[in-house]
Amino acid sequence: MSSGPSIYGLLAEFASAQALVTATRQAHETGYRHMDAFSPFPVEGLAEALGFHKSRMPLLVLIGGILGGVGGYFMQYYTAVIDYPINVGSRPLHSWPAFIPITFEMTILGAALFAVLGMLALNGLPMPYHPVFNVPRFALASRDRFFLCIEATDPQFDREGTRVFLTGLQPREVTEVAD
Repeated sequence: MSSGPSIYGLLAEFASAQALVTATRQAHETGYRHMDAFSPFPVEGLAEALGFHKSRMPLLVLIGGILGGVGGYFMQYYTAVIDYPINVGSRPLHSWPAFIPITFEMTILGAALFAVLGMLALNGLPMPYHPVFNVPRFALASRDRFFLCIEATDPQFDREGTRVFLTGLQPREVTEVAD
């Protein structure tokens, strides 16, 4: 990495979604791994071009469902058998068929809560500040422009070499992002 003021990375602006996907693929094939793309709408193939293949969301939802189900069942068992046992008509205190509806509902609730909180955590949300917000033209990312940011933390990042690489991808503009 060359010397100079500290920067977050280099941001390339593209006019179309296809140009962004093509540039991202080329950057990934060149060896860049610490990069992010910004677009005003979901772009098919962009996640694969960035190198995202697997998500931990299914595992988080499964864990949430299991914890919710076990928690719901234990809550009912504790209440009916340990804390406040009431023998009505010689029925068993641990009547598991009566516990199934609440156990099911708690499973769904646990899975849903883990899904929402896991999605927020894995996406790094809420994010009130990001260094790319300092680039004046980045406001167009919510309208009609597409951006690729190669971060300075990438092992292959070199300020001038990466700028030359991004310029070769035919962007509208390449901008340094201050840290």
